[in-house]
Parts: sequence; C-alpha cells; structure tokens
Amino acid sequence: MNVDLFDFDLPNERIALRPAAPRDSARLLVLDGAETRDEIVRDLAAQLRPGDCLVFNDTRVIPAQLEGMRGEARIGATLHKREGPRRWRAFIRNAKRLRDGDAIDFGPGAIALASDRAEDGSFALDFQGDEPVELLLERCGRMPLPPYIASKRPTDARDADDYQTMFAAEPGAVAAPTAALHFTPGLMASLEAAGMGHTTLTLHVGAGTFLPVKAEDTADHKMHAEWGRIAPEVADRLNAVRAAGNRIIAVGTTSLRLLESAADERRVIQPFEGDTAIFITPGYRFNGVDGLITNFHLPRSTLFMLVSALMGLDRMQAAYAHAIETGYRFYSYGDSSLLLPAR
Repeated sequence: MNVDLFDFDLPNERIALRPAAPRDSARLLVLDGAETRDEIVRDLAAQLRPGDCLVFNDTRVIPAQLEGMRGEARIGATLHKREGPRRWRAFIRNAKRLRDGDAIDFGPGAIALASDRAEDGSFALDFQGDEPVELLLERCGRMPLPPYIASKRPTDARDADDYQTMFAAEPGAVAAPTAALHFTPGLMASLEAAGMGHTTLTLHVGAGTFLPVKAEDTADHKMHAEWGRIAPEVADRLNAVRAAGNRIIAVGTTSLRLLESAADERRVIQPFEGDTAIFITPGYRFNGVDGLITNFHLPRSTLFMLVSALMGLDRMQAAYAHAIETGYRFYSYGDSSLLLPAR
C-alpha cells in the first residue's frame, strides 16, 4: 500500500509533553464497532465485558541514551537491541566520525568498542570491563524519551517515573509500552471488581519503533526485530479465556505484536521466546487479539498502519480527525483509545 494513505496533519500543540495527572484521568476514545464514544481511562471497566483479559507488557525502560567521546569527536548513542551479555546494537549520532574498532568513552568506567556497522547506520557496541552493563547505564545513561518530546524539552527527574509503567519488571526496553502508562492500582482494582482479568508478557521495545517509514510502499519497509517472551502458563491462560468465549485485549501495540507473532491460524496462542519483526498492515488477519488499548500514533508510522489494519483505514482516519478536532493529546504521554473491531 502507498504510505501516503497513512498520512494526516497533526497540529504541534496536540503533542503531549507530560502525562496526565493522575495517570488514569487521561481521555479515552472508544471505537466499538461502528460506534464512537468519548470517555475517561478511569472508567475503562464500563467499556469492557466481564471475562475480558487485558495483556500488559512488563518490560522496563533502561537509561539507554548515552553521550560520549571518540577522541575529540562527540558521539551520541541510543541502544536499541541487546545482542549479548555486554553487546548492544545502537543508533549513533555523528556516525561519520566512527569506525569499526573505535573506542567510545561514555563516562566513568563506561567504555565501548564499536564494530559491525549495519546498513541502517547502527553499530554494535561492546562494553568493556566486568561491571554489569546495567550499572554502567544507571550511572552514565539517560531515559530515552521519544524524539518528538526530547526535541521540545530536556529529560528530567520526573521522566524516570513518568516513563515507566506500573508493570515494569524486566529491564531491556529503550521505549515504554506507553498504553500502560495510564494504568494505576485504583484502575486495576476497578477492573478486577468488574470481572476483568489480566496477565503479562515481555517485549523489549527498541528504538526502531520511532524510525520513520522512508519507503513509498509498505511492501518495501523493513521492520527492526525486538525480543519477546510469552511464558507457557500465560499462553495457557489466554487460550482458556478464548475457549470460554471471552476476549483478549492487548494493552499497547507491543503486546499485540507479540501475541500475533505467537498465535497460529487456529487462533491458538503458543508459548514464544525470541525475536519478532512482524509488520501489520491493512489486509492482515488477526489471530491473537480481539481488541486493543493504545495511544495515538504518528502519521505514516508502522503503528498507525497497525491500528488501521485492526479497525480499517477510513475508520482510523476519521477517528484521528475527531481526536484532533476535540483536543485529544497525542503520542507517548498523550491520551488513549480503546479499539474493538466488529466481529
């Protein structure tokens, strides 16, 4: 499909630079079949059915943004995928000053050797020494806010909490599964009281999620791989939800992409551990989910293509036009939507 079909105009003032406070006070645009409703996240239980199971991503964002020196040259690095105990694939700023074998000094005790430059311009960074890389990053790294926020204000102490979900447990993401940022213990209690269940999987979100689609046709776009895991007991639980006639609702496109990677054509979810580079565009048949909770996405992005595949391109273009006109806040710190396709 032509990528231009997924374009729309977004006024700059619609981009949220801070999350709603409290988190569950964010607005919620509900697309329930052909019906459209303006709601609030804290009232989510009223929009779902008893027996629905919400699936959250329990990845934890690491301070993956690094600034260092290669000799006299300043080098920026954004880690985006772990390739070994001490090796990370990273997008590099000022990459023209970097060659295979160069050492980058990112601060006290954090030195990495660059190698294996890829076609996308990324390098492998091998961190030297014996100190765990996680400790090096805590000392020298910064929270990797999305470019559309970082270009408008600096990262600060609030982001260390604001950019983690209440489910964050497994370190490894360089971007938050932002749909879950709206959830609070109070909201989870109201969902449980109304008969909704929940479970978790792990998908370590990479910085590739923010890369623009440069191809003119979706068939020519190459997705970056991300590592994920669905435990056998989680797969069993979700299959039992379906067998009972209830719905699986992914919280975030990351959860959805992993569930779809693990589901077979019989709509059975298999245990999963490994990389996925699934790219979902209109025409895709969904086997792993029955609905999606997600924030509002960038024009021409793979994620807007994904929601268009779930609900229909015309439906999503109209929904986004409504959201823009009525003041919804967009992107990672913005408002939310509940997408329930007609079945």
